[in-house]
Amino acid sequence: MSDALKHECGIAVLRLKKPLSYYKEKYGSTFYPIQKMYLLMEKQHNRGQDGAGLASIKLDMEPGERYISRVRSNKAQPIQDIFMQVNGRINEELLEHPEYVNNVDLQKKHIPYLGEVFLGHVRYGTFGKNNIESVHPFLRQNNWMHRNLIVAGNFNLTNVRELFQDLVSLGQHPKEMSDTITVMEKIGHFLDDEVTDLYYKIKEEGYSKRAASPKIGERLDVARILRRASKNWDGGFAMAGMIGHGDAFVLRDPAGIRPAFYYENDEIVVVTSERPVIQTAFNVPFEDIKELDPGKAIIIRKDASVHFEQILEPLPLKACSFERVYFSRGNDAEIYQERKDLGKLIFPEVLKAIDNDTDNSVFSYIPNTSETSFYGMVEGAQDFLNQRKIADILKHKEALSEAKLQEILSVKLRTEKIAVKDAKLRTFITDDSSRDDLVAHVYDVTYGVIKPTDNLVIIDDSIVRGTTLKKSIIRMLDRLNPKQIVVVSAAPQVRYPDCYGIDMAKLEGLIAFQAAIELLKERNLLSLVDDVYTRSKAQENFADSDIINYVKEIYAPFTDNEISDKIAEMVKDSEIKSNVKVVFQTIDNLHIACPKNLGDWYFTGNYPTVGGNRVVNRAFINYYEGRDEKPY
Repeated sequence: MSDALKHECGIAVLRLKKPLSYYKEKYGSTFYPIQKMYLLMEKQHNRGQDGAGLASIKLDMEPGERYISRVRSNKAQPIQDIFMQVNGRINEELLEHPEYVNNVDLQKKHIPYLGEVFLGHVRYGTFGKNNIESVHPFLRQNNWMHRNLIVAGNFNLTNVRELFQDLVSLGQHPKEMSDTITVMEKIGHFLDDEVTDLYYKIKEEGYSKRAASPKIGERLDVARILRRASKNWDGGFAMAGMIGHGDAFVLRDPAGIRPAFYYENDEIVVVTSERPVIQTAFNVPFEDIKELDPGKAIIIRKDASVHFEQILEPLPLKACSFERVYFSRGNDAEIYQERKDLGKLIFPEVLKAIDNDTDNSVFSYIPNTSETSFYGMVEGAQDFLNQRKIADILKHKEALSEAKLQEILSVKLRTEKIAVKDAKLRTFITDDSSRDDLVAHVYDVTYGVIKPTDNLVIIDDSIVRGTTLKKSIIRMLDRLNPKQIVVVSAAPQVRYPDCYGIDMAKLEGLIAFQAAIELLKERNLLSLVDDVYTRSKAQENFADSDIINYVKEIYAPFTDNEISDKIAEMVKDSEIKSNVKVVFQTIDNLHIACPKNLGDWYFTGNYPTVGGNRVVNRAFINYYEGRDEKPY
């Protein structure tokens, strides 16, 4: 994606089923789980580079012995930084205490981070905050082991304000109104309730206060806690947590918006945001890794037993299609094929844009993440050329000379590596025009392969804001002097804000919305904007389930092609010499290519939860009233 679009986070949960001595004997190191956590997090660095955190729990420790460790970083390379800190502490202990080196029991007792239950997190901040306090996992501490709660998630809730007020009405005083703090305190509140109830019940059975503690751990109903805590959550989430005595869980939202995959054998249980991460870290086949069902929680008890509980009633499955288009790693077998299909399916529209002139067209891609879609587009083009060759051969079959056959078969698709991304250039210049010129040089180009009679076809994962396209890519490609630049988006037009964890919450930032507004101005239809505002404002305080997405009416007067053409005008500055066209994927083709991920609300405005309509309603009101704030 040429636009710098950020996504909210990746998680990794690892639970050892055997004593640490087992891994020392089999794999040669007590630090096997820490090595695996590094892999699980590093292989998800695509999901977050603003911060990273790791927490671990040691099971069955004595009072007075530290059993929870946590490290977080918001440095430039946060994953490397936290594991440098972890390794530093480990090496420090081993150097100071040589007797620990071959003694697993002493290592577990004295070396931090070495435990049996782990929770890792990588983070992109969707709204600005990148201080260390914003980095997961979050820790809710208590002297009672079972009341300690560690939470991290890949999530965004649409109704944080309402959930925050729920906590305030309970008499709590949360330290900030963030979704993570709110979620943690929600779970923590019902965890406290559960522990208190169990404590009194177990005391009535005749147990002493100290003897009651392990019994609480055995009887703690994690599913009940999650049901009570998540009852009113609206959003997309894969919520992971650990409880001090050793239980762990991951809960997925009921529409399956955010992904979660798990694998279990007799040694480990692991849950991550992406499937190939588990394949790589544990060398297991694709088919052995399962997807957590929507609304379900995987609960791993202290005794290492694994349970699946339906926590929330499932909604129609609307897994995020942007995961497939861009966010998730492209080495997942299904995602790789789906991205190729996106490129292949859009090729007929590309043909129209170049008037079927493949002979005078060069095909390439920007940025590197769109390479797989490019392969698919090339396959589509090759199929087209093959059909044309077959037709030519059949046309001349009565008098087909060797020279003519050679001429027909020699026609090939022209593909080139046109753009090369340089290291990040620091935009230290404050003057806008100078900064824009520097931005235009983020990519460099390959000279000498484009002729003035050529169409230059460039495929991108998606076009969201169009800023990089206008200020960098079009300018850069125009230096090659093609006849026409055709920018191809493997995704449809992004028309509506996201509220489930992707950093595109403001309508005015979306190039498709800007294009629709420009078209309304040109056709003297701006009264429609006033009308949409009036109706949106009137339902500002409606129940979520009663709110209608009137923003759809902004786009209704126009065809997809009209909006695409207007976007092409908007990203072409006056000094650009080449003609510019922009081609977008269709919604139907998106669903054909990605049949399991039908969540398309940013393209269609059809939100999978009731809170989505409230968010788009508020986003439009903010736009109209000139308020620069997030709509949830």
